[in-house]
Amino acid sequence: MIINHNISALNTHRQLSSATNAQSKSMEKLASGMRINRAGDDAAGLAISEKMRGQIRGLDQASRNSQDAISLIQTAEGALNETTDILQRMRELATQASTDTNTTSDRGEIQKEMDSLTSEINRIGNTTEFNTQKLLNGSKDSATAAQAAVPAAPAVKGSVTATGTLSTTAGDTVVVDGKTFTVAAANDAAAGKFTDLDGLIAAIGADAELSAKYTATKDGGQLKLEQKPGTESATAATIAGTGGLSVDGTKTVAGSAAVEAKDAVEAGAGLQFQIGANENQSLTLEIGDMRASALGLTGTGTGFTTGTNVSNGTDSKGVESGLDVSNAKNASAAITKIQTAIDTVSAERSKLGANQNRLEHTINNLGTSSENLTAAESRVRDTDMAKTMMEQTKNSILAQASQAMLAQANQQPQGVLQLLR
Repeated sequence: MIINHNISALNTHRQLSSATNAQSKSMEKLASGMRINRAGDDAAGLAISEKMRGQIRGLDQASRNSQDAISLIQTAEGALNETTDILQRMRELATQASTDTNTTSDRGEIQKEMDSLTSEINRIGNTTEFNTQKLLNGSKDSATAAQAAVPAAPAVKGSVTATGTLSTTAGDTVVVDGKTFTVAAANDAAAGKFTDLDGLIAAIGADAELSAKYTATKDGGQLKLEQKPGTESATAATIAGTGGLSVDGTKTVAGSAAVEAKDAVEAGAGLQFQIGANENQSLTLEIGDMRASALGLTGTGTGFTTGTNVSNGTDSKGVESGLDVSNAKNASAAITKIQTAIDTVSAERSKLGANQNRLEHTINNLGTSSENLTAAESRVRDTDMAKTMMEQTKNSILAQASQAMLAQANQQPQGVLQLLR
């Protein structure tokens, strides 16, 4: 009989420790519902399931991204819906103005509404935003080229021509912008005196104030004052005569129209929607410029008004010339231009609608993928509660039995004491 080493007790203690550890792990799994609570539970399974978790969370976020993209598209399309209604009204007005049952006054009132509606199209294009991002001003279209800042230019760059007969009667005068020049016996430019047209031109050139603003020349026997670069003005020079030059009212201002100051414009870039869990799984959407100029509703030359009565929609300052409906010919041509604009807006709305439908299918696909991947991750990571309960019951019984056997093993050395009696 041996008392220094109780082999039975040592063996039973080892079995008890094993059963207790197994019972502890079973209880942990039951409490968490997870088969893998630490890397030691299943190293390979942990790595696989964490990769799956990344994909699942990415898919769920991509689904939310797609829903946000749909909201953006609906914002843009809703604004274009109103633009279409405006264009339909403008087409109706152009058709009304095309018939000669209207008087000039009638067409003038139609023109006012046309300009106002065009300004509203500009306002929609300039102010429609989603999360502070402008959608319809061309900034979401890669075809929009970068533009440097444009400084404000004078309203009119051109010239004024006065027609009439130059008098040779001494004492007769020609008044140019308030400066008086007199017919005399001899040319004296410094004194503002002249005998012929060349002498008058020389006298105007000798005047410091006028020569700074105009270049005086002959134009077919007429006096022509051309505005110098940097001094252009919308107000033409005034020319009057008390006999020196009879102005018959044929005064013309020719040249370029006003150029408004504009801020620098960055190159447009399409919208990128991340609709997948991984890199390069995105959708690109481009939204064209839906303002009046891009739709061909404003411009210069034939078919457009001479005045700039169309604003950018955010204030009342006119910056563009709208479609001219002041006569039947221009009003009829405006119908075609407006119809072209309607077709352009409709095509843009169709594109937006197609992308919205695509995103809705994307959301459905992402939901299905996330569901299936979650099921796969669950099989790797989650515990089978029934099986774990069965194991926990077994381990609990083993632990209790080991405790009882350990008590019995500890009693065995007590038999030695019987030999001492």
